[in-house]
Amino acid sequence: MPTKVLSIVGPTGVGKSNLALALARQCKELGLKVEIISMDSALVYKGMDIGTAKPSAAEQTEVVHHLIDILDPSQHYSAAQFASDAKELVAEIKQRGSIPIVVGGTMLYWRAWVYGFSNLPPADTKVRDQLDREAAQIGWPAMHAKLALLDPSSAERLQPNDSQRIQRALEVFAITGRPLSDLFEETPSLAGRKQEPNPDWVELISLEPSDRKVLHARLEQRFDQMLNSNFIAEVELLRNRGDLHPNLPAIRSVGYRQVWEYLAGESDWETMKQKAYAATRQLSKRQMTWLRAMNRQVFDPFDSEQMELAQKKCLALLRGLS
Repeated sequence: MPTKVLSIVGPTGVGKSNLALALARQCKELGLKVEIISMDSALVYKGMDIGTAKPSAAEQTEVVHHLIDILDPSQHYSAAQFASDAKELVAEIKQRGSIPIVVGGTMLYWRAWVYGFSNLPPADTKVRDQLDREAAQIGWPAMHAKLALLDPSSAERLQPNDSQRIQRALEVFAITGRPLSDLFEETPSLAGRKQEPNPDWVELISLEPSDRKVLHARLEQRFDQMLNSNFIAEVELLRNRGDLHPNLPAIRSVGYRQVWEYLAGESDWETMKQKAYAATRQLSKRQMTWLRAMNRQVFDPFDSEQMELAQKKCLALLRGLS
């Protein structure tokens, strides 16, 4: 990639998409065309709009967005697939004279795109289905205990109810016969233990709040707004299809899992809300852990002066790429 690509990252709920849209509008005034590549593991799914804070139809019409609404919730999408799709899209966007911006908070996708991890096997539907059947019989805490015997390092960093990551770790072991933690160690860019240099073709801007309490309050407020915007009805439509289940990656998304459990009668309203709040906080914490190991320029999304600086920095870069 001969020229830089701007990537805007950060934990959930900090306004990454809003910044990208603002930049696209400014560029349009300058006669430049920007296209946004979404780097979000939930936005790929159709029919999941409210709970993912998906850009509106009007916003997607105003600015071209990629990798949104490309899959049915019954399907799987992987970091390796994102890496391949993103590389192709960046090349295509540049070829037609537009400027790509990669925007999102799924940091494993970012690392797969930037560094790659050829030593990790792709998803295997048969293995995953087998693990899902086993989990349905014994539960994910028991699957976590199984993982602890096969891959103690991975089990130690995962919660007993983190079904998606437990499944992936068990899947990798089933396919390769080796612990996922060993493969991570062989890929320094995935180890997340020290800050590493970025390739010279990527410019990384990260929106990270200096006060976590402010972020947590905003995340709770955002989830409440989702509930007031018919989020329950959205999940109910997914449940009523009959072909989806809670072990699918789409349904395991933060917010969807908790509302699904509520609709199944497994929790009451207040418990559902508190579980969703906690899951969103945990997601933001994991994202921040990834970010700390990355060489990035940091701006506080809740500081107006910082955001003005971030916007100027990004705009100058985009103008230089035109």
